Amino acid sequence: MKNIVETAIDAGSFKTLVKAVDTAGLVKTLSGPGPFTVFAPNDAAFAKLPSGTVQALLNDKKKLASVLTYHVVSGKLMAADVVKVRSAKTVQGQDISIDTKDGVKVDGAKVVKTDIECTNGVIHVIDSVILPK
Repeated sequence: MKNIVETAIDAGSFKTLVKAVDTAGLVKTLSGPGPFTVFAPNDAAFAKLPSGTVQALLNDKKKLASVLTYHVVSGKLMAADVVKVRSAKTVQGQDISIDTKDGVKVDGAKVVKTDIECTNGVIHVIDSVILPK
């Protein structure tokens, strides 16, 4: 089993996320002991953002780090745990909402794959990038 960053790299569908994590200087943190729960937007999720948004974030390291850490919750929340809560505090500091009425949604982003276990936590794939309030 690999850590969160290694798992994301190997998956091949998180190229934008991996580049963003590297640019924001978060590789060491997300490769560390954790545990972390990452609601990871895939490349298709980043592609849904308005034109120029990804590049603007990559050029603003502080804002990029805020957006990325908004996708991370301390602790290891498996899908069975996620469906029992209505919100979770992110590493960024704000809470994300969790809605289980029609599948599972995190701040409106649909969870499309769950429980990708890593040595230092778990990844749940989401179909949209979520942004801090």
